[in-house]
Amino acid sequence: MESVTKDVLEEIEEKAYEKLKEVFDPEIPVNIVELGLIYDITVAENREVVVIMTLTAPNCPVADSIPRDVEMKVMELEEVVDVKAILTFDPPWDISMMSDEAKLELGFL
Repeated sequence: MESVTKDVLEEIEEKAYEKLKEVFDPEIPVNIVELGLIYDITVAENREVVVIMTLTAPNCPVADSIPRDVEMKVMELEEVVDVKAILTFDPPWDISMMSDEAKLELGFL
């Protein structure tokens, strides 16, 4: 496999964030990026992507489906060879992690 430059890896990361704006928590009308549920996206030189994410609550009823949706959305990028979404609750999510846009949408501003 050809060597991938840092610029290409950063471009894939940016594209992954954009794709994740298409994933919504079904109970909240805001995408998971604006909700602050995506903690980190790492793109390896082999173009495998790891998404570190959380949910609004550990007992979230969509705890299985949102990580699958994340993996499927990022896999839509032709540059990506594999995706793994990893759930963490450290640090636990809270409203301060939401973007101002999300807070406005949900009436918190």
